[in-house]
Amino acid sequence: MSHATITAAYEALLASGRLVPDAAQAEAVAQLAEIQEQWAAADVPQGGKLSRIFNRRKPVAAHTQGLYLWGDVGRGKSMLMDLFYETTPARSKRRVHYHAFMIDVHARIHGWREENREHLKDGDPIPPLAAALAKEAEFLCLDEMQVTDVADAMILGRLFTELLNRNVRVVFTSNRVPDDLYLNGLQRDRFLKFIALIHEKLTVIRLQSAEDYRLKQLKAMDEVYLTGDGAKAQLDEAFAQLTKGKIAQSSIASVQGHDLLIPSASGDVARFHFADLCSKAVGAADYEYIAQHFNTVLLDGIPLLNPEKRNEAKRFVTLIDTLYEHKTKLICSAADAPEALYPAGDGSFEFHRTASRLREMQSETYLAASHKVA
Repeated sequence: MSHATITAAYEALLASGRLVPDAAQAEAVAQLAEIQEQWAAADVPQGGKLSRIFNRRKPVAAHTQGLYLWGDVGRGKSMLMDLFYETTPARSKRRVHYHAFMIDVHARIHGWREENREHLKDGDPIPPLAAALAKEAEFLCLDEMQVTDVADAMILGRLFTELLNRNVRVVFTSNRVPDDLYLNGLQRDRFLKFIALIHEKLTVIRLQSAEDYRLKQLKAMDEVYLTGDGAKAQLDEAFAQLTKGKIAQSSIASVQGHDLLIPSASGDVARFHFADLCSKAVGAADYEYIAQHFNTVLLDGIPLLNPEKRNEAKRFVTLIDTLYEHKTKLICSAADAPEALYPAGDGSFEFHRTASRLREMQSETYLAASHKVA
């Protein structure tokens, strides 16, 4: 995007009709524009000739080193962060989903320990990790922060203290107010340092839009349970709409010591095939991870299940139960109506509850329910 400021970029989207006027978004844009101006002033090289050659910038004052943008699902947080990211100049920058970032962080920590276990048995991987991350990006945006893992919680405070000390600028989006992050988590007292860091170093902005634009998109779809010849094409279109046409990526999540493939995801929207989740040795912990980390799941190719497919049927029941409990939105393509998917076989009687839940998950009440991440 070629706009010089977030204000110009936002106004261009309004003028094009791609966005509708929203007072809360406009207020947030004004605050983000102020931060851009502060950063631009801080980026003016100090001192004499050598400073200009090396483009040294002034240290960023507290409360201007980044921002934490929070609010309910579907209010436009990711969209505003993207505009801020695209219109903020930086020599190096990175925009990544929070969970993908933490997967990368754990992999790097593991790699560092493997490389240094012979001569640095008690070494600390956080400072070298922060140095590497700061070298790669002086501006870091993390979308959809949801802290549910104790290992993540124990790392965040120390890692971001190091990054901010290296003058890295950061942006977080989250559905939670900072003080509610990792609420009731194990050893939460050790996590409180990270919350304090947010309040000390970042500008906290609440996006209070009255409109849930994600829900509006879902309501605009004719169906979220798709059958028939055009189901895959409809699912493709739904995925493109929900991800705003962004390129989706695959990733590997670590769940209780094993790898879980996420074939295609963008932000908090993920897409799987039935075979990915129900025809392989995938279990309740994997479904729990998916339900917590993604607000919306698209599932391709739910087949008719016969008695020989009782294991697949059992996994599917567990998957739907887990998505339902977390109020994760489901858009799927299936061979037939919910009641006809598993008419006979072990557990077919219990499958009636799954069929009922699949029906309920298509309702406006369910689609409007808040996603539960813990």
